[in-house]
Amino acid sequence: MKLSHMISLPATVIAILITTSALADNQRRIDVDSKVVTKHKANINGQRFNYTVATGTQPVWNDKGNAVATLQYTYYTRDKVDDRTTRPLLISFNGGPGSASVWMHLAYTGPRVLKIDDEGYPIQPYGVKDNPYSVLDIADIVYVNPVNTGYSRVLENDKGELPSQAKQKEMFFGVNADIKYLAEWLNTFVSRTERWRSPKFLIGESYGTTRVSGLAHELQNSQWMYINGVVLVSPTDIGIKRDGPIKAANRLPYFAATAWYHKALSADLQAKDLNELLPEVEQFTVNKLIPALTKGGFIDTDEKRRIITKMAHYAGLSEKFVEQNNLDIPTQFFWKELLRERGQTIGRLDSRYLGIDKRDAGESPDYWAELTSWLHSFTPAINHYLREELNYKTDIKYNLFGNVHPWERSGNNTGENLRLAMAQNPYLNVMIQSGYFDGATNYFDAKYTLWQLDPSGKMKDRLSFKGYRSGHMMYLRHSDLERSNNDLRKFIIHALPKKEQPAKY
Repeated sequence: MKLSHMISLPATVIAILITTSALADNQRRIDVDSKVVTKHKANINGQRFNYTVATGTQPVWNDKGNAVATLQYTYYTRDKVDDRTTRPLLISFNGGPGSASVWMHLAYTGPRVLKIDDEGYPIQPYGVKDNPYSVLDIADIVYVNPVNTGYSRVLENDKGELPSQAKQKEMFFGVNADIKYLAEWLNTFVSRTERWRSPKFLIGESYGTTRVSGLAHELQNSQWMYINGVVLVSPTDIGIKRDGPIKAANRLPYFAATAWYHKALSADLQAKDLNELLPEVEQFTVNKLIPALTKGGFIDTDEKRRIITKMAHYAGLSEKFVEQNNLDIPTQFFWKELLRERGQTIGRLDSRYLGIDKRDAGESPDYWAELTSWLHSFTPAINHYLREELNYKTDIKYNLFGNVHPWERSGNNTGENLRLAMAQNPYLNVMIQSGYFDGATNYFDAKYTLWQLDPSGKMKDRLSFKGYRSGHMMYLRHSDLERSNNDLRKFIIHALPKKEQPAKY
């Protein structure tokens, strides 16, 4: 984008760069390199302060130095900070792949969050409100939208042609391509914002955990940018396999948590608090269920009957249903079966949410009750917020979910690369945050990933887990919004080295 002139804007707006060739030819394009700066006030964690927001786009360049895409970002900095060399920078990604950064931006760590009720359900009129729990008090934050999410887009060449689908996949749409170009982009962003000396933290949600696990290694080894912390929110497997008996068994603690929430357990289990129930189910899963499942069809009849009885008891299901599934209950069956007699289904990403199907019969729900509820709230809020509060205006559609498929999933060594990054960098700490009612990336899978991340056990003092009584986006529940931000705040502060503390073993 070329700077043509400054325009008189409301007092909150500092500057906007507006003139582009796109205006001249009336084509619907995003500006390749742009920035709008606005000023705001906050009351966060008991502190009143001013902050600045830079909303814009920054190019992705190829090896020849040509812009091949542009990424839209939103960058928050607290005002009146004399020395940013000691102030953390939190770099935030969501997942999908193909999901915009809107979720954590407008519901978790940002200074403005959705207008929703205390359990996360939409309220009209849609919009945003102040977030008194944001970590902006102790860290600056940048939310990044990868290619084809948010306003980020692939660019045409000088002939007005987009790369072929195969070429776009090679450049952007795969585990390793995604990590490589984002690391290059972050190098430029950190240089432009003069944050090379700041402590840096990566946070990713869902597929974003694959992204930031890989970025921790890529930034250190290809950009020579060392990270202080990585936060994995509702993590994927990050390349750490959980097949066979492990995959089947690890669902049970999630089943138990969800059945407990919906009061579908027997009176003896329902009387227990979740923090009392889940360790019991976890111990059964590790010590009894996994060994039983490894025996497959050759398990002793009496042992199989005992396992069926216990599984049904913990999952709120009939023994017949467990037996018919050979102790391996697919999650989509569970979402349909648990409340079948009540004529309701439960959500995938957050199983607190209820749905209704055309037929009570069947093996899986007709739709995802939680996702339709969230799209109610997020879509109008992000469009309103960017345009009317941050003054970033474009005719490009904001893609909550962008076209990035088919995604190349081979060569996913992100978990091992995160372990290697930790080994190389004594400063690097990792925290996992998971909701107990998340059926897509269940919390016990997350614990298993944490346990397997460093088989040596030599770095377990730098690994931590936090669980919440909500789902995939645990921060949508008001009490967990406060808890999760406080846990993140403590993690960031704890991961900062003491004065003059060297990075060595």
